[in-house]
Amino acid sequence: MAKPAHTLRLILGDQLNLQHSWFQEVDEGVCYVMAELHSETGYVRHHIQKIVGFFLAMRHFAAELEKQGHRVIYFKLGESGADDFTGLIKHMVAELKPQRFEYLLPDEYRLDQALAALDGELGIPVAAADTEHFLSPRDGVARFFKGKKTYLLESFYRDMRKQYGILMEEDGVSPLTGQWNYDQDNRKKLPQKQDIPKPLHFRRDVSDIVNLIREAGVETIGHIDLEYFYWPVTREECLELLAHFARIQLHLFGTYQDAMTDRGYLLFHSKLSFAMNTKILHPLEVVNTCVSYWEGHQDKVGISQIEGFVRQIIGWREYMRGIYWAKMPEFAGLNYFEHHAPLPDWYWTGDTKMKCLSTAIGQSLDHAYAHHIQRLMVTGNFALLLGVSPDELDEWYLGIYMDAIEWVEITNTRGMSQFADGGIVGTKPYVSSANYIHKMSDHCSSCAYHHKEKTGHMACPFNSLYWDFYDRHAGRLGKNPRIGMMYRVWEKMDAGQKEDILKQAAYYKENANQL
Repeated sequence: MAKPAHTLRLILGDQLNLQHSWFQEVDEGVCYVMAELHSETGYVRHHIQKIVGFFLAMRHFAAELEKQGHRVIYFKLGESGADDFTGLIKHMVAELKPQRFEYLLPDEYRLDQALAALDGELGIPVAAADTEHFLSPRDGVARFFKGKKTYLLESFYRDMRKQYGILMEEDGVSPLTGQWNYDQDNRKKLPQKQDIPKPLHFRRDVSDIVNLIREAGVETIGHIDLEYFYWPVTREECLELLAHFARIQLHLFGTYQDAMTDRGYLLFHSKLSFAMNTKILHPLEVVNTCVSYWEGHQDKVGISQIEGFVRQIIGWREYMRGIYWAKMPEFAGLNYFEHHAPLPDWYWTGDTKMKCLSTAIGQSLDHAYAHHIQRLMVTGNFALLLGVSPDELDEWYLGIYMDAIEWVEITNTRGMSQFADGGIVGTKPYVSSANYIHKMSDHCSSCAYHHKEKTGHMACPFNSLYWDFYDRHAGRLGKNPRIGMMYRVWEKMDAGQKEDILKQAAYYKENANQL
């Protein structure tokens, strides 16, 4: 029989915030419970590195709480006997007989609903506390745009800058340099002679935890080196990664944040999203560290580099979370284009002749990581052109990436990438032909397909599918002012050329698994 507690508190795997007010004082009557559950490993097929990373981070977090004197009950996979968090809490309440149950507000709708339903079922008071992580409340975006049809990121981002005094003049209302956004400066292709910094990798043997996962019958995707798991999972490691980014990568982050290459998987990106999405690092902590470095190294780090990074965190990240809570659960079912095609089999293997896709997918399987342009303009772009079901694509993105938690994944995938929301997140679909990929990468030079060709043997599939996409969705997109020019180009093509392009696209759609 476990020692009774007057308060039982649940900590989820993405709530590893040691700075939370819960943990600032030790109370022997408070018992914290954490658990590795099958329900969290099986709602989609996750990358093996993702499951290992979450479990390791949770175990280190629990050990740190115990070191500080807190009482923690931690269940490894298969130990709790519970199928999900609802069953776990009911069991723990019966075992410990607490006077109250408390939890931190989940960031996923399904868990939020499941835990909220416990109020009234446990026979004791139930209370939820804020995670003290995000810079805006759950309903912050909804309130900011109340009464407006369009949720414009830029206006929200500027408001966040003002609220927190980040990169602002002393008056608190004007941006440093007089310019809010340097996005136009941050779209450069990586030159062949540009040196790429070596990623900071950590090293630990994870054979025991991988064996536990496999013995439990958890289905996973992706690859893992049992003796060289290199993701940061402790607060010390995450802080080291943050410092490394500021010193080594920040100075060219903005310039090459959209670039893609065969020569490296990380380039000048920080890879801090897992550390933030598990709440090991606070977003202000990350931003302030990088702003401080910029302030002391303006001869090395330009304003466009730091502004681009700040925009991603206090703008885009907060904005996407706000969209999630404003539009769920309906958002998860939106399918504006009524796309229902299956995801090609090679999304799970990387075995395609298209170099940009084989690189992005292969990298994702190897590292559980791809940067935002690879996700948006390669894997997402192709799936949208092909007409893939947003449901299937959501599952793929949610499973394959280390940082993928539904609040940030689904808004980026179903919203930004697939335009399945009909324009809530973006004002136009983010589609392109091979021209964009050639412009931003070195992939096309070593691809089996010809990036300049629309039709014919080994013509790049992106090209014919691009025009096919616009043709079949003319009724929905023809009046969109941001893409009217593309329809004018399409209309000016002669009938024979259009017919050839659409035939080529039809062939590629019918034979997607062989591409």
